[in-house]
Amino acid sequence: MNFSKLGIKKTLRQMKSKGVKIGNLFKVSFLQILFIGSITGCVLLACIGLGAFNGILSSAPEVNEFDLIPTGYATVVYDAEGHEMTKLVASNSNRSYVTMDKIPQYLADSFVVIEDKRFYNHNGIDIMGIIAAAAEGIKNRNFHRGASTITQQLIKNNVFTETWVNEGEGFAKYKRKIQEQYLALEVEKKMSKSQILEYYMNTINLGQSTLGVQAASQRYFGKPVYQLTISESAVIAGITKNPYKFNPITHPEENSDRRDSILKALRDQGYITQEEFVEAMADDVYSRIKKYNDVAVNQNVNSYFVDELTDQVANDLVEIQGYCDEVFANDEYFGGAPRYLLDYQLTIEHEDGSLENISKEMYKEWYKENVNKNFDLVFNTEEEALEAIENYKAAIMKEGDEE
Repeated sequence: MNFSKLGIKKTLRQMKSKGVKIGNLFKVSFLQILFIGSITGCVLLACIGLGAFNGILSSAPEVNEFDLIPTGYATVVYDAEGHEMTKLVASNSNRSYVTMDKIPQYLADSFVVIEDKRFYNHNGIDIMGIIAAAAEGIKNRNFHRGASTITQQLIKNNVFTETWVNEGEGFAKYKRKIQEQYLALEVEKKMSKSQILEYYMNTINLGQSTLGVQAASQRYFGKPVYQLTISESAVIAGITKNPYKFNPITHPEENSDRRDSILKALRDQGYITQEEFVEAMADDVYSRIKKYNDVAVNQNVNSYFVDELTDQVANDLVEIQGYCDEVFANDEYFGGAPRYLLDYQLTIEHEDGSLENISKEMYKEWYKENVNKNFDLVFNTEEEALEAIENYKAAIMKEGDEE
């Protein structure tokens, strides 16, 4: 740099020259355009994200209390004196519903401390649990730890079933998770904590083909759930995370570790006393489980009487169903012209082999946006409903897609 008098004058002339001014103006304009572009891009991305988020929520199924009641129940055969003879179980139906007043409080508490310790304080989503899971994922570079609340688990088991959603990986998985959290918030506005917990404990898979705490209590201990001890309750609650790995019959050591953790949590969180904790820890519960299992395995063969009874009941039910169908199909029994409510689901296989599942809520939302904003899935005739379905498929399916 020349700091002489002539050098300074020369530098000033250069700074005032037209070329320099244009260059400086170009630099400033470029920075302004870059700034405005960045802001516009951020706004655009935010709008796209918000639109996608709203789209995910709008396609979530509508859920009420009845949708969360577990389905699939076992049939029990009794003799003339009221003694249970055998239990008839179809696939995914080994369940006996039991209300909250018949469930020991320490059994309910056992599920809370091991599955959702902030259950009574959150509104369906455990923010602290999500943060803890995220922190652990970042630390261990493994994001497989879940933060699902009991409410979310109930929704996943009774609403997000394989019949309408294929969770898969990637976007589909995160879409389902967002919808699950949204519905958990909605459910907690409508149902009490006690009701949610009751449905949950009657829903969950507890190993040995048992569903719900009553069936599990009978299978592992040969007694109704209200007779369970604290130690036995912790055994059952410990199964739910992984019904195979923590099965108390086939993997008693793994279940024992989890049972001990539950008992310590019950004591530390004030659900049981120190004396109750010591007594439960000293209980030789797995010897009783093994002893009862040996008896239960030998009681699985039906008698000729039960087989004949099953056939008679099945024949009677077929007759009853036929009569009901006949009456229901007769318009004379209904006031005015009948109307038809459509319950529609569709799976599309795309040309690349990927599957897309369409629920009735997604179908309804499309019709409201594209055809009739007041569309409510109700039609005057079956023909109208079938025509609407064909129109919908024609609009959304592409060449190469298969129904």
